[in-house]
Amino acid sequence: MNKIMTPKFSVAALTAAAALTLSACGSDSEETADTASAWDEIQEQGTLTVATSGTLYPTSYREEGTDELTGFEVEVVREMAERLELEVEFSEMGFDEMMTSVQTGQVDIAANDIEINEDRKEKFVFSTPFKYSYGTAIVRADDLSGIETLEDLEGKKAAGASTSVYMETARSYGAEEVTYDNATNETYLRDVAIGRTDVILNDYYLQTLAIEAFPELDIVIHPTIKYRPSEGGMVMNKGNDELVENVNKAIDEMLEDGTIAEISAEFFDGADVTQPIDIEE
Repeated sequence: MNKIMTPKFSVAALTAAAALTLSACGSDSEETADTASAWDEIQEQGTLTVATSGTLYPTSYREEGTDELTGFEVEVVREMAERLELEVEFSEMGFDEMMTSVQTGQVDIAANDIEINEDRKEKFVFSTPFKYSYGTAIVRADDLSGIETLEDLEGKKAAGASTSVYMETARSYGAEEVTYDNATNETYLRDVAIGRTDVILNDYYLQTLAIEAFPELDIVIHPTIKYRPSEGGMVMNKGNDELVENVNKAIDEMLEDGTIAEISAEFFDGADVTQPIDIEE
């Protein structure tokens, strides 16, 4: 997932805590007990800890003039937690840090428009997918940044998070990566408009809404570049089987009764992102 950030606030950095080291000689029964106790601890505390950026409009952000965290996945998480009879404690951080925090057990879940792919599935467990999209490219309006196809990315400056699937695509076509530390939408977009960078590869829905937020910038979504159909879900650590089971049960119910589709319409200008998309690459 590459980051398209909301321009309306900044986010304080979080200090990473030391991870507990598990004994390599633990038995299968001990591992089962650890797994069970992880979910038991969540229930005992009554709180689900969730990593999110707080800067990714409209997935996780703050409305102008308020201190209230909201967004598509923020509200999906809140509804899911309510069905699990849990409170939610959000921790705001950059993408790389949130994945590390899941892996080390600092948080229970990461929810931030995270695309499901094979590399991540080797390290993490994903929830049932509930967002489908595809990749697009933001470029300058006057000359499309000299890009007609993905092959033209060679030598261009692509803005985004280094570990995102979109930056992986940019690098695979020879683009020069330009990375940011949890920057805002405006920073990303304005840099393309003024020529500091050339292109932002990212999710179609996020790109569309980001451009709508800054009509004064001379940028557009590339009219012909469509690639990488994607599906996204929440991220959890491997071994937390009961957590995964309960999260999926709630999400499946929310998909079936249309709750996530309703939340999608609220944040994606009426669009239902829960429906798979078929595009010609």
